Amino acid sequence: MPGGNYLSAKQVGEVIYLAGAISSGPGGVIAGTAGAGSSVEQGYAAARACALTQLAVLKRELGSLDRVAEVISVNGYVNAAPGFADSPAVINGASDLLVDVFGEAGRHVRAAVGVSALPRNALVEIQMTVRVKPS
Repeated sequence: MPGGNYLSAKQVGEVIYLAGAISSGPGGVIAGTAGAGSSVEQGYAAARACALTQLAVLKRELGSLDRVAEVISVNGYVNAAPGFADSPAVINGASDLLVDVFGEAGRHVRAAVGVSALPRNALVEIQMTVRVKPS
């Protein structure tokens, strides 16, 4: 659920925009800084966790993931130490999962950006745009 005065998803026509989802799992927020205590592999797993959260949001909003026509875009943000150059390898955790789930329809354009901080010290945040099949 949103942590503020915004929606976790907003559908406009056949496109659904998903707000950023921070990395979290059964133990809570997956926190850390890539390149300063957190590895690329840990970041990859955190990005995958973000994508799983986004799939849960889509299922809640659409009723079924079968309504997903294609993933259009993914914006990935990595809580990174200065000079950390492997943000794309971290965000591959989300991209790989989306292709595993949706096949070719999961291929998307994306950004993989290192940032100096994320909410709750999360290691990764993922924002997505998805086209849905007409109901």
